[in-house]
Amino acid sequence: MHDFYGKDLSEFALSVWWQAMRPFDLAAVRDAMSRHLVNPDTGQFMPKPADIVRMIGGRTVDAAQLAWSKVDAAVRRVGTYASVVFDDPLVHRVVDDMGGWIPLGRKSEDEWPFVAREFENRYRGYAMRQERPEYPSRLIGISEAANSRSGLPIADPVLIGAPEKARAVLARGSASGGGVRVLRLADAVRKIA
Repeated sequence: MHDFYGKDLSEFALSVWWQAMRPFDLAAVRDAMSRHLVNPDTGQFMPKPADIVRMIGGRTVDAAQLAWSKVDAAVRRVGTYASVVFDDPLVHRVVDDMGGWIPLGRKSEDEWPFVAREFENRYRGYAMRQERPEYPSRLIGISEAANSRSGLPIADPVLIGAPEKARAVLARGSASGGGVRVLRLADAVRKIA
């Protein structure tokens, strides 16, 4: 690509590119570079690594808004009685950071725009990091919290989004369900009961 734009490739520039592209599949990087070359808005300029990352996965703002739309729809359609697994592990990390699935469902309509903004800002913060944070394998709902405390059977979580990806999130997440959050969920269930 440097040759195409008539630029020299220093050892430093190569190391920066290498580090920036490491998280992505080589085929995805090649495709993004090809799309940049023919982009009528930006293709005349030598791309920076961030331009290629944006071509691969879109902007973090777009990803955060898409993730929030899934969360919003799940709260409204599934509710917080059921445990859920999203097809995006960052959703789990952010919802867990914001207090968990049950407290999220207790927010009023008046609070909802502020909750959305907080979610999107936190999501973007995680999405900009190179390393992926640990996340709970599922977002525990009221039913699971109550049944696990009482020793009753626990229903399978509802998968939100692409089922295969949601199963992968479930398999790779931490089994603790957010560590300390389990204690908070138990307290939340006591308040409900």
